[in-house]
Amino acid sequence: MKREKIRTLIFPFIICTALLSVISCAPKTRVAINQLDTPGHHTFTGLKLLDQEKYSDAKREFEMATQLDAGYSKAYTGMALVNIYTVKLNTAWDNLALGLKNAQTDDEKLFVHVTKIRYHTLNNSDQKWLESAKNQFDEAVKIDSKHAPAYYFMGLAYKEALDFDQAGQMFTKVMQLKTDHMADADAQLKFLQKVQLAKPQTVAGKKIALAESLTRADAAALFMDELKIKDLYNKQAPKAPDTPAKVTEKAPAELKDVEKVTAETKGTEKAQTEASVPAPAAPVKLMAKDIADHPYKKYIEGVLEAGVRGLENDPNGNFNPGEVLSRGEYAIMLEDVLIKLTGEKDLAARYVNSKSLFPDVPADMPYFNAIIAVTSRGIMEARNTKTGEFAPLKPLSGVEALLIIRKLKDKLKVN
Repeated sequence: MKREKIRTLIFPFIICTALLSVISCAPKTRVAINQLDTPGHHTFTGLKLLDQEKYSDAKREFEMATQLDAGYSKAYTGMALVNIYTVKLNTAWDNLALGLKNAQTDDEKLFVHVTKIRYHTLNNSDQKWLESAKNQFDEAVKIDSKHAPAYYFMGLAYKEALDFDQAGQMFTKVMQLKTDHMADADAQLKFLQKVQLAKPQTVAGKKIALAESLTRADAAALFMDELKIKDLYNKQAPKAPDTPAKVTEKAPAELKDVEKVTAETKGTEKAQTEASVPAPAAPVKLMAKDIADHPYKKYIEGVLEAGVRGLENDPNGNFNPGEVLSRGEYAIMLEDVLIKLTGEKDLAARYVNSKSLFPDVPADMPYFNAIIAVTSRGIMEARNTKTGEFAPLKPLSGVEALLIIRKLKDKLKVN
């Protein structure tokens, strides 16, 4: 009886202890401390901080939202965006899984699908990334066929895939919907119009069109692939003089004998010389020390072989492929092309004593002559039409460089 009584008394105690242990181990839900301390407000603030590229602050806001509500879908999707932009893609995918798992409303599901489009666009190392992004777009428009963010971010995906026509259709749809991302879509359409004017003919050209600033490697690719500079220079190379015509008149017998003896003597001397002097070595291919693994290696080697002023190796034998070019440096390269293809050798110093056309291009600037040479032909122009400034030390974008190449080709009448 005593044992049974003891068991009866101890058993409830054991159950209570176990329950308390489980409760203490479970994640604690934080209690809100004011009216703005809500999951929705923290997520809204996190998204604003995300737009400002304040990723650490945004992450903190999303975490505070999940502390208040462990099942708040948008907070997990917001965390995914932070990890997408900080290139923590595995963690981002886990966040998206939680976001979708906890999504209950159409708005929450749409947010997950559109964020997955952004995930696949950034994680484009997978060969089927565009197809995956398109699948998420299809899921989004099934829920809401007028959801502008789905069209906008799918437009960015097509742009990244170099499908500029499809990208343009998506951005146009955003403008027609007249809801979200209108200013962004308008900017993208204006950019695509520039690309259309530049008419890049190659994959390299289309990729470079997306570059915010042009590098030396990019310039090499444009000159080789879009302008075909090596072919153009080879066409302009001077031809070897024709072999003098053979004498047809009959020479006197005495003269023929003298010529015979002379020819035999020369032949003997030539044989002796060839035996003693080694044959000249084959020309060494000009290389750069720092391009072994560069994706544009073949273009760089080609432009070095062609010999474009401004795109040479430095004194240490390095090409510096990642170095960003200025507008003034680009003008020097274009001037070199003009000199070699037009034959106007005096162009290199033609404008030395001229008056500057731009307030920020003094006559003693190294780029002065080149800038005047290319702007006087309408190949380049002032960057700021209001102030007339050329901005010689500022970088130029990929699409800007392509437009200039297009103008150069038109002036030189080359395809």
